[in-house]
Amino acid sequence: MTVVDAHHHVWDLSVRDQDWITGPELAPLRRDFTVQDFASEAGAAGVDRTVLVQTVTVAEETPEFLALADGHDLIAGVVGWTDLTRPDVADELARLRELPGGRYLKGIRHQVQGESDPAWLLRPDVRRGLAAVADAGLVYDLVVLPHQLPACVRAAADLPGLTFVLDHLGKPPIASGALEPWASGLRALAALPNTAAKLSGLVTEADLASWTVEDLRPYADVALEAFGPGRLMYGSDWPVSTLAAAYGDILDATRLLTGPHDHPQIFGTTASRVYGL
Repeated sequence: MTVVDAHHHVWDLSVRDQDWITGPELAPLRRDFTVQDFASEAGAAGVDRTVLVQTVTVAEETPEFLALADGHDLIAGVVGWTDLTRPDVADELARLRELPGGRYLKGIRHQVQGESDPAWLLRPDVRRGLAAVADAGLVYDLVVLPHQLPACVRAAADLPGLTFVLDHLGKPPIASGALEPWASGLRALAALPNTAAKLSGLVTEADLASWTVEDLRPYADVALEAFGPGRLMYGSDWPVSTLAAAYGDILDATRLLTGPHDHPQIFGTTASRVYGL
């Protein structure tokens, strides 16, 4: 079975700072994590292809990631960043695709979780940018918090021609054990056919030091029921996931969570189809 990791990152602090890495809890991430580091761990776990995802809202990062994908067999796609509100966003997307490695551009993401306006996705300038992403044949990754899920639902309903991929299941409050209102928001999003989601980033929403598979299971079960294996994909969220577990442990936990469900879809087919890998 071909295994696709649909969500990982890399960074080099000598190239640029990752200004979101603050405080003692995130201190272990304040070092370089290279594609060679990742390939060693993912390769040992049997991963065949990956999707490299943006980390900062800096225009220069996406061309760097495209060039990196162009030179590495493991990376099959890139989810980059561009300013959706710029009036020439369609031209910018076309320019990115003409760069070295431009064929690896599969999607766009913005750190919506950091926006103070819970309806940021519904702003006219953002919606115009999302429409340009759809016209370019790209996917839009959603990195949001549970209270922002209603805006995701409206955006996906308004743009049926754009595929929205929910990263980290919308960051459910696993550490607290609460399901609502997250579960209702997730189900509403999954009811729309142009949506998919990643089983990723769950361990870092749980207790970093003491999480168990059973802590994650209620949230994975909601996602499996709502999206089904045909719209769910595995993602490691490496290296952020290293705060809680080794790479192989993340993959093993996801396999345990998906149980008898169709592994080829969750661990490869869904990501390949959604991102056009």
